[in-house]
Amino acid sequence: MEEWIIISIGLLVSSVALYLVVRKSNNVEMSVDIQNLGMFLLPTIFIGLYILFKNESLEISIINLLIIIFAAIFFSWLGNIASLKALKKAPNPGYSLVISKSYVLMTSIVSVWIFHSPLTLKSIIAIVLIIIFSAVIIIDRKKLSDISNNIWIWFTVGAFFAWGFLALTLKYLTSNGMKSVVILFYLMLFVSILVLSQIIFKKVKIIVTKEQKFIFLFIGIASTFFNLFNILGYQYAPNPGYINAVNAGSIALVTIFAAIFFRDDLSIKKIIGVLGVVASLVLLFI
Repeated sequence: MEEWIIISIGLLVSSVALYLVVRKSNNVEMSVDIQNLGMFLLPTIFIGLYILFKNESLEISIINLLIIIFAAIFFSWLGNIASLKALKKAPNPGYSLVISKSYVLMTSIVSVWIFHSPLTLKSIIAIVLIIIFSAVIIIDRKKLSDISNNIWIWFTVGAFFAWGFLALTLKYLTSNGMKSVVILFYLMLFVSILVLSQIIFKKVKIIVTKEQKFIFLFIGIASTFFNLFNILGYQYAPNPGYINAVNAGSIALVTIFAAIFFRDDLSIKKIIGVLGVVASLVLLFI
């Protein structure tokens, strides 16, 4: 089995784990600010400790540092904000999710031009099918809300390009020989600074209950592995779009486990979507 496929499996597992633990944190009324600290600050600490233990060098060129700072601000932090606003304002959150996750097509095609990454017809078909079947799972026509404008589309487009350019940036940095853990440390560090600055500016009180402490820790652990597998995927996959496709396809496993642990609805339509995504992932891997 190819190395990038093993990494993809790790990405799938960690993606599902991250979703489930964040979903659990919502059930115990953990604030978004605390969730963000768990998703960015804790991985910064964990990865920093790993680098210290392994005696890895954090030396980085000024150019690469500026690239990471730019990516942290405009692609990671603002991309996350745009995505959350799009989900909130869209008539159906599924519409926004499917459009923003379609950045996988952009990264797959652009990578052929920039990085000379291979892109076979089979892979293109698999990626398109993953998006289509993900739409079958996510979009629920019954959950439509009234909206006075289409501003959600602009937020969705913003998230689309933010995620796409973040993937291309990480691929560029790994292609230039930077170690994945070093890239991830600096990226998480600067996003953490932005999140903490936002908390201080809004004068948010950080209160974590006893029940939330373990969930907070697990968010950090799941986020660390998810982001690590993600960036390793960009390093080893033939085309970074393949990793983006796997990430988008994780919605299939999330749907199954959400039904098991949280008793979410698992309709025939969703089952068809799940089976379609799984089959499409198998097509991508073979």
